[in-house]
Amino acid sequence: MGNTFCFFCGCIGQSHVAVVERWGRFERLALPGFHFFNPYAGEFLAGLLSTRLSFLDVRIETKTKDNVFVQLLCSIHYRVIKENADDAFYELQNPQEQIQAYVFDVTRALVPRMTLDQLFEQKGEVAKAVLDELEKVMGAYGYSIEHILMVDIVPDPAVRKAMNEINAAQRMQLASVYKGEAEKVLQVKRAEAEAESKYLGGVGVARQRQAITDGLRENILNFSHKVEGTSAKEVMDLIMVTQYFDTIKDLGNSSKNTTVFIPHGPGHVRDITHQIRMGMMEAATAHVNSE
Repeated sequence: MGNTFCFFCGCIGQSHVAVVERWGRFERLALPGFHFFNPYAGEFLAGLLSTRLSFLDVRIETKTKDNVFVQLLCSIHYRVIKENADDAFYELQNPQEQIQAYVFDVTRALVPRMTLDQLFEQKGEVAKAVLDELEKVMGAYGYSIEHILMVDIVPDPAVRKAMNEINAAQRMQLASVYKGEAEKVLQVKRAEAEAESKYLGGVGVARQRQAITDGLRENILNFSHKVEGTSAKEVMDLIMVTQYFDTIKDLGNSSKNTTVFIPHGPGHVRDITHQIRMGMMEAATAHVNSE
């Protein structure tokens, strides 16, 4: 039910408080309910005040310590104190402008001491400072400041663009570091794999040569025992010459069009045989020493 009045009486709504005067002077507060007024004694209803929670959005433009212009959107929640409604009615003609003036004063005194980053991090402290000042001042005028919210901080568009570019550059730099570390690990692993492959390949070649040496030694011994009057050197020369001609035959039968120039003749065959024999002996000696 709303507020209804007649000449002698009136009904005050739940969320309101009325101010009653007698002969132009404050007489009393009329709380929610039904009330009688005596106009013959000079009583009349001077006005009504709402005790509901009110909202006031204040937009402040100021400058930070690092010379960045910002706009702050501050939301103030306030209400009239029922017991002090007469102060709210008589003391302030426009409470919204009064609240806005104090918000401007406190904010523009505090924000210039902070950098832009500090303002974003400490916006709650700015709101608390405004709340403390308004509670102290507006309480004397019959108003209670319930909450103050620093809703938004809006830097200049050019500053926002620069901040986004800085953030993007930092992220690109971090991504480059991670990418470089990954490539480093990949190269190290590739080098380790290549070294291990070469090592295993070397072991395989050494075993292959050792197997060839063991096979030749066994063939020489068998041939020497079965054919009387032959020495190990003669058998070795025969095997080497046979291997030499087999190699030439394989080169000739190769399907690739490759030309290989090698010395050929009885003297050259003897030299090759000598070189192979010396290599075999060195390999055998190395194998015995390693054991």
